[in-house]
Amino acid sequence: MFQCLLRSSTTVIICRSLIIPTNSSSFLLFHSSSTPPDEQKQPRSSPPPIASPTRVLKLISAQSDPLLAKEIFDFASTQPGFRHSYSSFLVLILKLGRSKHFSFVDDLLVRLKSDQYPVTPTLFTYLIKIYAEADLPERAHKVFYKMLELNIKPLPRQLNRILELLVSHRNFIMPAFDLFKSAHKCGVSPNTKSYNILMGAFCLNGDLSIAYKLFNKMFERDVEPDVESYRILMQGLCRKSQVNRAVDLLEDMLNKGFVPDSLSYTTLLNSLCRKKKLREAYKLLCRMKVKGCNPDIVHYNTVISGFCRERRAMDAVKVLEDMPSNGCLPNLVSYRTLVGGLCDQGMFDEAKKYMEEMLSKGFSPHFSVSHALIKGFCNVGKIDAATEVLGEMLKYREVPHIDTWTTMIPTICEDYETERMQEIIEEVLKVEIKRETRIVEAGIGLEDYLIRKIQSRSRRP
Repeated sequence: MFQCLLRSSTTVIICRSLIIPTNSSSFLLFHSSSTPPDEQKQPRSSPPPIASPTRVLKLISAQSDPLLAKEIFDFASTQPGFRHSYSSFLVLILKLGRSKHFSFVDDLLVRLKSDQYPVTPTLFTYLIKIYAEADLPERAHKVFYKMLELNIKPLPRQLNRILELLVSHRNFIMPAFDLFKSAHKCGVSPNTKSYNILMGAFCLNGDLSIAYKLFNKMFERDVEPDVESYRILMQGLCRKSQVNRAVDLLEDMLNKGFVPDSLSYTTLLNSLCRKKKLREAYKLLCRMKVKGCNPDIVHYNTVISGFCRERRAMDAVKVLEDMPSNGCLPNLVSYRTLVGGLCDQGMFDEAKKYMEEMLSKGFSPHFSVSHALIKGFCNVGKIDAATEVLGEMLKYREVPHIDTWTTMIPTICEDYETERMQEIIEEVLKVEIKRETRIVEAGIGLEDYLIRKIQSRSRRP
């Protein structure tokens, strides 16, 4: 209630400035009921004129409180012969819309029509933006028809913004499609982006047939598809596991002179690898540069991962070795994936080579990768190789995890003399102990292990 009283008193003060006095000695306040005694004898004069529409516009624009701005607008409207400028309507509608006073916005739109103001498309661009920010698809949908009602032809970009908001809500996809179809009847020609918005929505919704019909309709209506149009359909086909049709679409795209973008190739490579079509994936990777799109690290890692997943780690090695000559250097993911794949196939010597290369380039192996390699060497009795890997990790200040220690320590105790064991421990202590290392626990495990060994030997005859 206090805020309401405060707003009312503020409105009175501001509205005083809207009145232009008839002379400098007298100033009639519109809200005052008292009259000076010497003026009571004089005949009542006509009300002073209101300020200009420009002055009112400045006052409305200056108000941070949208309801106070509306009170100023309403007060000026009550003055005889006063007509607001169109800019005053526009500013007030924006203020009320951003503060979500949508019923007042509707009233002002009705008044614009009844008072026959020449409305511009800019107003509706702002309205669509406001409704999008408020996540009100239904109101944005009505804006299109409100524009037609005011004899304004919606622009393609306004149609597209409405479509984007509608399709972001699954239950508004069909209303968006109906709006798209009615746009033609209303003389609004959807452009390539309009088709892409709907095609993307239907592909995500699983309605691939409708997306294809829209794609074909573009050619009928002389709307030129773009790279995104093809990519949207490729992604839809790959989601439906129709990777062969997606590859055919890529060929059609290339034949028509389009250069697929990086994301289009990523989509196809990932789908081919998941469908175990690794030969086709590798061929596509090799063709990319010829077709005007240089493979990047994501493309290479996708194929490396595909080969390793199918236990074809040596093919993954070939891909990694080809990378530098094609202007792309392996990264952390490349090495981690490859070393893990080689370990899974028991190719520990090859894995050790790439682990050392990885460390020399400053990449830190995930504990699961280094652990798999060290454990693999221990399992096949290659203790020297396991300790070399451990030594390389310590050299580059990479601290092994507790699981690695608990694998290594019993093995070292079995096969190494006390002097060699002392050297290993000294190397360990030079490295910064991290929280995840838990070397104390490993030490406790070592103590228990040694006690058991001594006890077992003492029992022997």
